Amino acid sequence: MNIESLPLIVEPAALNALLPNENLLVLAVCQQNVYLSHHIAKSVLIQPSQLVSGINPATGKIPTAQQLSRVFSNAGLRDDVHVIVYDDEGGGWAGRLIWTLDVIGHRNYSYLNGGLIAWFKLGLPLLAGNEETATMVGSNTSAPEYPVNIDHSQIVDIATILNQIDDPQSIVWDARSKEEYDGTRITAQRNGHIPGAANLDWLELIDRENDWRLLPLTDIATKLEALGISKDKSVITHCQTHHRSGLTYLVGKALGYNIKAYDGSWSEWGNRADTPIEQ
Repeated sequence: MNIESLPLIVEPAALNALLPNENLLVLAVCQQNVYLSHHIAKSVLIQPSQLVSGINPATGKIPTAQQLSRVFSNAGLRDDVHVIVYDDEGGGWAGRLIWTLDVIGHRNYSYLNGGLIAWFKLGLPLLAGNEETATMVGSNTSAPEYPVNIDHSQIVDIATILNQIDDPQSIVWDARSKEEYDGTRITAQRNGHIPGAANLDWLELIDRENDWRLLPLTDIATKLEALGISKDKSVITHCQTHHRSGLTYLVGKALGYNIKAYDGSWSEWGNRADTPIEQ
């Protein structure tokens, strides 16, 4: 396999055979202590907090273009590199980063299936922070600037969701737990789900018996179609802060769905007094 033929979902052994390569940029989305404990050689750390605005109540909304420019400039992003994204939790934060790359117009990327967990289980090489000069975003201040323009057509807002509620060609994929969807778990001032939304928990996409890789895409598609989430519809996905729905966004892309993400998610919808809610 060569870089030009890398699929959206790449297996650890296939990636290991390509490393090191100056045309690949490997990005680790995890906490700093995890990265310093063990990471793929030459991978660059982007912490989850650098991918969100952090502004209440909708803390998961995308940061400004200026903030993202600093993050990706320090990461060493270039238009001519293929990005490999991994995390340590089954794909939520990795998917969130891939969505962010879509929003800024960088479409050459792959997700490392199973992330750090699958890589470790295969016994592939890992480094600790003291075994090399670890690269963390914010430390590489001499990197060339990577200008960022945010494509807002890739980001769903409240008005868009309200307009699609009665549209049979559109559906919301709620990636939260059943309890959050039902409204029995309290996560906001108002609880429940967007009218007409279908619920498939992001954890239902992960095969924990296969080192946290994705389940076969055909199996996932069967689950989704049973819920009315299908390739012929416009799909909007969300969770509480568009972290878990990072994975559902990624899976939707892998299945060829017309999928976008609502980054305000339930932390915005459930903390407003004027949004319709079902329980």
